[in-house]
Amino acid sequence: MRAVVLEARNSPLKVVDDYPEPDANGSEVIDVIACGLCHSDLHVVAGEFPSPLPIVLGHEVTGNHPELGPVMVYAPWGCGRCRECADGYEMICADATEAGLVVDGGYAERMGIADRAYLYPLGDLNPVASAPLACGGLTGYRAVQQTLETLRRPGRKRRVLVIGAGGIGQFALRYLKLLTDAEVYALDRAPDKRATAVAIGADGAFDADDDLPLFDAVVDFVALDATLATAAGAVARRGVVVAVGLYGGRVPFGVGAVPHEARFMSSIWGTRTQLGELLDLARREPSIIAPVETMAFTDAQMAHDRLRAGDVEGRLVLLIDQAHAN
Repeated sequence: MRAVVLEARNSPLKVVDDYPEPDANGSEVIDVIACGLCHSDLHVVAGEFPSPLPIVLGHEVTGNHPELGPVMVYAPWGCGRCRECADGYEMICADATEAGLVVDGGYAERMGIADRAYLYPLGDLNPVASAPLACGGLTGYRAVQQTLETLRRPGRKRRVLVIGAGGIGQFALRYLKLLTDAEVYALDRAPDKRATAVAIGADGAFDADDDLPLFDAVVDFVALDATLATAAGAVARRGVVVAVGLYGGRVPFGVGAVPHEARFMSSIWGTRTQLGELLDLARREPSIIAPVETMAFTDAQMAHDRLRAGDVEGRLVLLIDQAHAN
């Protein structure tokens, strides 16, 4: 089968015409329809994840299953034995086998799936447009869920800030407007992303150098030292800061170092239950599905170059099954 393969860290992706077929012994196999691009893919190429090589990247995957029809793949496959898995949090299992990050993913014509439980029927959802929900959409959804207790406190109207108005941040802005009555703001250095944030419903947008009011919740989709410092300075007492970005930032923490009783937490991907909730929400509220631009999966390297350069509006999706081009 044809696949796009990363053979060495910091090297170009390679189109392989005779890559081995996925092993169907004890697993499921799907014909891949589409695969969204995620910044995590770039981190794998850069050698920042301990991914074995060679590997087929791609974890925002939709495909056709011979019995279930069009499906979405839940990609973080837990060990099934630890306490995190027992509690339903496979995405933070220490021994998880993430498709596209640890084992072969969706930049290929076919993909092996560890268990049918990781396949979610799409029904009427468009398998190309909905592909980014599998990671970008789900990650934003879980991050927003972490803020709801704070934003739904009775009394005054609450205020929330999303740092980073790129692809995942735009998902979060949509969810916050839909799931809360809080005032929702974005912060981004890029004028076009600030404009997009307002266009999709944000109540306002800030540049990184602007003076900020206090917010009850701050969700940081960048999580550099600088953005976490901004979050710590902008969160109100008893507020919450949710760090989602993978850029390794740190913030001093302790009594007196941050606003009193403010909570600081990370948020990782999402649970299987939350993926089911998100797909149900997408069926009821199609507006949460972000605009996508499709590219042929054999142009994956070009797509990576564009994503790395920030030359993307919305989400990029690699199209494997050309029958779904329209």
